[in-house]
Amino acid sequence: MAKQSLLSACEIVAFVGTTDPVRAKAFYRDKLGLAVLSEDPFAVVFDGKGTMLRVSIVPKVVPAGYTVLGWKVPNAVEAAQHLNSAGIQCERYEGMPQDSLGIWSAPGGAKVAWFKDPDGNTLSISELAGLKT
Repeated sequence: MAKQSLLSACEIVAFVGTTDPVRAKAFYRDKLGLAVLSEDPFAVVFDGKGTMLRVSIVPKVVPAGYTVLGWKVPNAVEAAQHLNSAGIQCERYEGMPQDSLGIWSAPGGAKVAWFKDPDGNTLSISELAGLKT
C-alpha cells in the first residue's frame, strides 16, 4: 500500500493563462457561469464547484496542443447545446468522428467535446460512462 502524500489530502487549484482579464472574466463568468472569487493585477479567480480556477494574467498565452481544463458533465448533448446557446462552438477535428454538436463517442463509452476560451486554451466537456466519483 502506497504511503499517503500530503498533497493527496489537499485541494487542487487549476490554472489557465490570459492576456486580457476583462475578456477572460466575461467568458468564464458570463458564458460558462463560474462565480468570480477575486481579481487582482495577477489573476481573476473563479469557483469551479469547489475547485479554484486561477486565470493568470500573462504577457503571452501559448496554447497547448491538448486539453488543459475540462468539466465532467452528466449529459454531453445538453452541455454542448448549452455552450452553443452561449455562443460557444465545439471544435472539429479531422479524422475524428463527431456528431452534429461536435461530440466524439470514445470506444469506452465516454462522450467528449472540446471548445476554446478567448485565449485559445482548449477546454472540454466529458460525459464519462461508468465512472463513479
